Amino acid sequence: MSVHPGIGEKADQSVMSSYLDVMSLVERLHRLLLDVIKDEFERLGIIEINAVQALLLFNIGDNEVTAGELKSRGYYQGSNVSYNLKKLVEMGFMDHQRCQIDRRSVRVKLTEKGRDIRATMQDLFARHADGLESHGVMGADGMAQINTSLRRVERYWSDQIRYIY
Repeated sequence: MSVHPGIGEKADQSVMSSYLDVMSLVERLHRLLLDVIKDEFERLGIIEINAVQALLLFNIGDNEVTAGELKSRGYYQGSNVSYNLKKLVEMGFMDHQRCQIDRRSVRVKLTEKGRDIRATMQDLFARHADGLESHGVMGADGMAQINTSLRRVERYWSDQIRYIY
C-alpha cells in the first residue's frame, strides 16, 4: 500500500520523486540566485540594497507599475512588495506618484540610480548566459527546453489555484 494516496505503481513513484525534486530545485535555485546577486553587489561595493530589491528594479525595468501589478505577476510575496518599494523610493532608486484614476494606488518607476542598478543586473545576467554557453553547461536550445517545461508547470499550478475549488 502506498504512503501517498493514488500512488501505487512504480512508475507513479518515479514521477512523484521527480516532481518533488523539481519543486526542491526551483526553491534552491531561487535562493541561490539571490545569493549570486548579493555576492556580485558585495564585490562591487553596492551595499545599500538587497538582492530582492535589486530583482525588483531589474524586473520593473522601463515600466511604470503599481505594487498590485508586481504582485499579480507573481514575482513577489504580497507584503514584501510594498515594503521594498517604499524602501527603494526612500533610497532614491524609484520615483512614485498617485494614480490619477485611483488615488489609492501609487505608480512607481526607476530613477537614474535605479536604472544603474538594473544595468548592473543586466551585465551580471549577460555574463552568466555567456558563461553557461561558453563553458558547455547549456546553450540556447537547452534554455528553451527548460523554459518550456517550467512554463508548463507554472500553467498547471495556476490552473490548480483557479479551478480546484
